[in-house]
Amino acid sequence: MSNYTEVSTFIIVGFPGLQLEYFHMVAWFLFILYVTIVTGNLVLVVMFALEHSLQKPMYIIMVSLALSDIGFTTVALPKLIARYWWNDASIGFYTCHFQRHMIHYFGSLNSLIMLTMSVDRYLAVSFPLRYPMLMTAPTMTILTVFSWLVAHIFPGVTSINFIQISFCGSNQIIQAFCETLSLAALACGDKRYLSMASYATAMFILLVPLIFVISSYFCIIISNDLTVICCSPQGRRKTLSTCATQGCIISIYYIPRFFTYSAPHIPNMKMTPDSQIATTFFYSFFPPLINPFVYCLRTKEIKAILSRWVQRLQVFQPKSSKTATVPKVK
Repeated sequence: MSNYTEVSTFIIVGFPGLQLEYFHMVAWFLFILYVTIVTGNLVLVVMFALEHSLQKPMYIIMVSLALSDIGFTTVALPKLIARYWWNDASIGFYTCHFQRHMIHYFGSLNSLIMLTMSVDRYLAVSFPLRYPMLMTAPTMTILTVFSWLVAHIFPGVTSINFIQISFCGSNQIIQAFCETLSLAALACGDKRYLSMASYATAMFILLVPLIFVISSYFCIIISNDLTVICCSPQGRRKTLSTCATQGCIISIYYIPRFFTYSAPHIPNMKMTPDSQIATTFFYSFFPPLINPFVYCLRTKEIKAILSRWVQRLQVFQPKSSKTATVPKVK
């Protein structure tokens, strides 16, 4: 017979070393971060819905990434904000499992979106004349919907494993949200199979798309067809600059994840709880924060649309001011 007590609720600890007097300051920071991420990505979604000129394959990918970032941030941050704002750290057993599934779902989805984005850029750069036929808006829509559906498979495999185990003893999750590594540490009995299965799934999700992403950008850089569309040094620099910018975002997304998941399996590689949470926080929320600027606001079409919207707002200002003018009494 086991003396363990079955866990019914979990406690989100967050940063273990954070002092109580800094809780409200951190809560405000997280709240501002959440509003900024959601607003920045929502602007792109609204713009895509209102402007028919943006309904092209490249912008379909961007909107898909924006919706994924909004979903991930909405799943992860509100509970963490409540933890530091009202000291509400408890989360229900099934709510925690749902959050874990959705956290890894949006992570898998982002990985597939980046894979699709790299393939789209490779076709556009290497086959510029055939690109309009190879990648149409309906084709990109099908690929996007396929990514949103397939992304459930990877966290679903881990969810099946978690259903078959029980949790006992400590219920404190040393992390900013419920995720596989922190929950696996609270499982009863032998955790090696669960840990290795989760690690193998995570590496498959990360490495397979990453290999295709790196290969596509490598082909773009060395492709002989690059000279066809980049006959001038300025054109080549622009293409390489775009690849370099996207490469930096991809590096931020993949490399810290790899070290975080690999640290428990690499000898002499230890991460403190605070450093592990900080690394997770960085690769989870920094890309959604800058994605609207990197992928969207740098494009000429979106700049032109924003400029047109601003001009429309300025047109109404003088009218309102004239209406508000009070005539002088003689």
